[in-house]
Amino acid sequence: MARIELAAVTKAWGDVVAVEPTDLVIEDGEFVAILGPSGCGKSTTLFMLAGLYAPTGGAIRFDDAVVNEVEARDRNVGIVFQSYALYPHMSVKKNIRFPLTFKSVAADEVERRVMEAARLVQVEELLERMPAEMSGGQQQRVALARALVKEPQLLLLDEPLSNLDATLRLSMRGEIRRLQRRLGVTTVLVTHDQLEATTMADRIICMSKGRIEQIGTADDLYHRPDSLFVAGFIGSPPINLLDARGERGRLRVGEAELEATGVAGAVVIGIRPENIGLDPEGGGMAGRIEHVEPLGRETLYEVACPLGRVHALESGSERRFRADDRVDLTLAPDTLLVFDAASGRRLVDASVGLAA
Repeated sequence: MARIELAAVTKAWGDVVAVEPTDLVIEDGEFVAILGPSGCGKSTTLFMLAGLYAPTGGAIRFDDAVVNEVEARDRNVGIVFQSYALYPHMSVKKNIRFPLTFKSVAADEVERRVMEAARLVQVEELLERMPAEMSGGQQQRVALARALVKEPQLLLLDEPLSNLDATLRLSMRGEIRRLQRRLGVTTVLVTHDQLEATTMADRIICMSKGRIEQIGTADDLYHRPDSLFVAGFIGSPPINLLDARGERGRLRVGEAELEATGVAGAVVIGIRPENIGLDPEGGGMAGRIEHVEPLGRETLYEVACPLGRVHALESGSERRFRADDRVDLTLAPDTLLVFDAASGRRLVDASVGLAA
């Protein structure tokens, strides 16, 4: 397997910069996800790792060897595309075998690798079928086997589950993760789906507009986002973001006034919906239920209050409140996030709570 390093790597087409200078280390055997919206540079980064794009600047290293000039076919990288990209005129067995066609591998070793890859992804009973005779989930398994048959030092997954239905996505997430752990292959997943990233990867690289916003675990990005972008992109239902202004130990948010330390000037307050408590008995900030959205095991409430309109999330399938009910809101002070309005960066030393 391989330790991957990007040192000041950038990619541009003329004046259009797709990836700004990027420094990144992926440890040997690690599973990382590059997460972000369309156009953020995540697929471009993956294609540079694969050798399909040459970086405009910087160095890509596999185990300390610079591979900028190494052709894709010589990098020993396996890649699984969103569209599966199976050859329609070839059987499953021939599709899996194809990456070994131009390599100096003995025939009996080719057969062993093909059968092992098919067994790993559980398609050994489908080897004589054609791609058109299989479901989307089966085709994705074949594409994964084709990537693994090379015994790659780096496995690249480009939105591999986006064409599958929800049930198949759930099962394939677990299967790919278990397979990666078993093989110990260094793996990079590119996705716009935060659930895929948070459930599969050891670390998440969150990108926006061609640059890395934050690298960390799922907990890091959810509970300790470095920026407004990360806070807003991670989490479902999304975080409440409220414009505010701090002055002399106080923070003005809408029509409410909160206590604050380490806050001055224009800021944005972030409150996760599950960190807003709703109480019918009083003792908090007065509010009124505007809308109720049952989510199965949870209920999402839209509440009008002095802060503005906020969303509060409660666990349980039973709805405690209905539209127009009066409630009191409580906030957990240690869960409130404060961001500088100008830069969008989180103020790590700031603290906010309900005013006495």
